[in-house]
Amino acid sequence: MAPSGLSVSLDNVSVRFATGVLALHETTLSIGAGEFVSLLGPSGCGKSTVLRLLSGLESASSGSVHAPALDGAGANTDTAFVFQEPTLMPWASVFDNVWLPLRLAGQSRASVAPMVTAILMQVGLAEFHDAFPSELSGGMKMRASIARALVTSPRLLLMDEPFAALDEVTRMRLGADLLHWWAERRMSTIFVTHSIFEAAFLSQRVFVMSARPGHIVHEMHIDEPSPRDPAFRLTSRYQAVCRELSAKLEHAQ
Repeated sequence: MAPSGLSVSLDNVSVRFATGVLALHETTLSIGAGEFVSLLGPSGCGKSTVLRLLSGLESASSGSVHAPALDGAGANTDTAFVFQEPTLMPWASVFDNVWLPLRLAGQSRASVAPMVTAILMQVGLAEFHDAFPSELSGGMKMRASIARALVTSPRLLLMDEPFAALDEVTRMRLGADLLHWWAERRMSTIFVTHSIFEAAFLSQRVFVMSARPGHIVHEMHIDEPSPRDPAFRLTSRYQAVCRELSAKLEHAQ
């Protein structure tokens, strides 16, 4: 079921850093409840800045931002952020890393054990609940990081190139798994990527951003059933979507 009452949007937003760099210029976008969208664009175009605005980590210089993290009550659990690096605590077990946001919300280890265990089973880490990050592969670390985000049942999931450092096989497998987890929860998801192929496979809509100062130059609806089976990658429709995104991205440079 899609989360109700969700408002996620940027309205004519610009961001100028203290250095004078204009990162975003009059950017407007909105995300529907339960929707999966991607931000695609060249390096430095402001994709990560959009996520930071929606998470409350960055403030707009002008324009307005609407997101759960800016609404006060419940903001800490309504929004989850998965970074490019897993950012796991090296001294803590996988279980304790996933428990962290719930612990910060005042929930005891014992009270959330069934929930954390269920999440670890979902992401394929049930046998590694007592393992430490140093004992995990790159893909497993990212699964733990995603589990930590999912355990709070967020209404909005922000993902900043989470698969960029992974090999292609692991990346494709995690992408398919991510769509499965998204379909179960129907949380609004915003996924930043440099990969045309990743955006085409994962997204219901793709926003293509220009080079800095970043703004939306193209919005593409991908009218295919979601979540998608990996076999979608072999279809002529997928190839056509990739070609169109490639052309739009080329013009955005």
